[in-house]
Amino acid sequence: MVGAILIGGQCSFSLLQCFESTKMNFVWLEDFRTLAATGNFSRAAEERHTTQPAFSRRIRALEEWLDADLFDRSTQPAKLTEVGEWFRGVADELLARVARVQGEARIVAESSSVTLRIAATHALSFTFLPRWLRSLESRTTLGPVQLVSDVLQRCEALMLQSKIQFVLSHAHPQARGALDAEPYLSAQVGQDQLVPVSAPNKQGKPQHRVGGRTSGEVPVLQYTAESGLGRIARAVVGSRLESVPVRVAFTAHLASVLRPMALDGRGVAWLPQTLVEDDMAAGRLVAAAGDDWNIPLEIRLYRDRRPVGSAAEAFWRTVVSEPAP
Repeated sequence: MVGAILIGGQCSFSLLQCFESTKMNFVWLEDFRTLAATGNFSRAAEERHTTQPAFSRRIRALEEWLDADLFDRSTQPAKLTEVGEWFRGVADELLARVARVQGEARIVAESSSVTLRIAATHALSFTFLPRWLRSLESRTTLGPVQLVSDVLQRCEALMLQSKIQFVLSHAHPQARGALDAEPYLSAQVGQDQLVPVSAPNKQGKPQHRVGGRTSGEVPVLQYTAESGLGRIARAVVGSRLESVPVRVAFTAHLASVLRPMALDGRGVAWLPQTLVEDDMAAGRLVAAAGDDWNIPLEIRLYRDRRPVGSAAEAFWRTVVSEPAP
């Protein structure tokens, strides 16, 4: 605990405490963003896991630090003032910058590291990635690889925080993500496609089929919002599915979870061909729609435009030296 200083017989805050009282607290920025989103002090305080009086004091402290009102409290819900609208962008930028600091410090500290840090979506971690790394090793020497396998949303977050050097994921021009813009670069390293599949009936035909003559609603096995494949499927065929009789029978993050449900005959799933090619060759799964329902995919490697260390830069040069498939 910082000690107090006696001045003129009276106890006052230490110099450090005085300094702390005059600078902005980053907690206030999260408070501000929460209140800006809800416009309701009680609800915002609940979301920030604090009492309303304490929350209100923090908002007021931020306004005093800025010497300007951020919210018009005369309306319900509270609305941002002109200064508040301006400060919303400032708060977003500051928090995003702070989120990157730890990762950037790690990159500087590990500039001479030989370890590659890659985040890959689950579907590619178990199918494309091992073969791809093996092909790269035939042309260059790769050091240790540290892999994080997760849903695309989490992979993107790790890149935004500079905690990894590369992200490997499926991509489609109609479903651009957080890494498809500055300051990120990408290179196509492979191709794939989402194929609507179903378990076959005794005649080898699909138990469930999208399009053509159907009796009743077709059960569909769907991805959640956190899934990159789900983002692509919704962008490319989502509107078409609204015009045919379907119902959502099951929802999951991962293609590897939807696959056994499709094998069990629970419905139609759009699955990566790299994941189900053996199932289709063996007749365990069959196409559940015409080829016009297939979704072509790029497999792309993403990186930050800023330097990522000598080993990672050498790895990137090897990747981009290969012609796009």
